[in-house]
Amino acid sequence: MIRRKVKDKKLKRTNRHTIMFNNRELDVLNAYCAKYKIRNRSKFMREAIITTVLKKLDDDYPTLWNIGEHNLFSK
Repeated sequence: MIRRKVKDKKLKRTNRHTIMFNNRELDVLNAYCAKYKIRNRSKFMREAIITTVLKKLDDDYPTLWNIGEHNLFSK
């Protein structure tokens, strides 16, 4: 495995977050990773989480019709 140097120091992953699963959740995750030959589970989970977060933020983006509602972007 070849490690690449991080070009931008701001993109270097230095923050750790732990996720705990129950037995059934872990079994499903293991089966999914085996079926789709996912070897890098950290990358898979990171991409799945960020994709979900970005989609939700995009869905909640303020529009002309909800200007008065509170959202992530209001002060």
